[in-house]
Amino acid sequence: MMAAVKACSVLITGANRGLGLEMVKQLAEGSCPKRQIFAGCRDPDGPRSEKLRELAEKHPGIITIIQLDVTNPSSIKESAKKVAPMLEKTGLNLLVNNAGVLAHGTMLSTSDKEMHDAFNTNLMGPFTVTKEYLPYLRTAAKASGTSGMSCDKAAIINISAGLGSMTQMLTLYSNFPTFSYSVSKAGLNMLTVYTSTEVKNDEILCVSIHPGWVKTDMGGDKAPLEMKESVGELLRVMSGLTEKQHGGFLDYKGETLPW
Repeated sequence: MMAAVKACSVLITGANRGLGLEMVKQLAEGSCPKRQIFAGCRDPDGPRSEKLRELAEKHPGIITIIQLDVTNPSSIKESAKKVAPMLEKTGLNLLVNNAGVLAHGTMLSTSDKEMHDAFNTNLMGPFTVTKEYLPYLRTAAKASGTSGMSCDKAAIINISAGLGSMTQMLTLYSNFPTFSYSVSKAGLNMLTVYTSTEVKNDEILCVSIHPGWVKTDMGGDKAPLEMKESVGELLRVMSGLTEKQHGGFLDYKGETLPW
């Protein structure tokens, strides 16, 4: 399924593997002319970014790989300095906060380090990246000359998780004890609510989306969803988002999830 998202400029964090890489791939294959995809990853020259480098070679002028470590504020600042001149006067249409880490464990078995890692990547990362790129999203919202909200105009999509739902966690816990991940994703959901309130007047869309349980390094082999299907559905849902879903928590089918 081809991506129906028509955003001209897109920045995706954690773009070297899993859902991030698949999203770059599907967006690059879309029919949008003049599309620019900024694929952020921690180590662009490392072995784990090989597939992303191959993809960028296949789509020259469309995919730009950007060194972006979401746990490092100076790396985030540097990435914005590189991206800004390439955005021209139209700004950034779509920011996808996708980078994430997951450690299994209960509250008692989770180490301080695992907790810090989860918060640094899953919550502080999106917080700092969003603040750094907000001026470019504002530029895009103004430059669009249209009213209302959409992913094609100016949007922040936070890739969240059903495991971050306080309501759903009660039934998921016995099979999925992911304490640090769940608490950090619940925090990410609150970040979405706060951000949506603060950018409402700018007409920048902000939504949390759960991509489903997907076969990735993080999701494991038992996951029922293939990456291609999850991302195809995610992009389909994103293409239809309006101010009605602003500040909401949805899954990859477009269903509203409980906080």
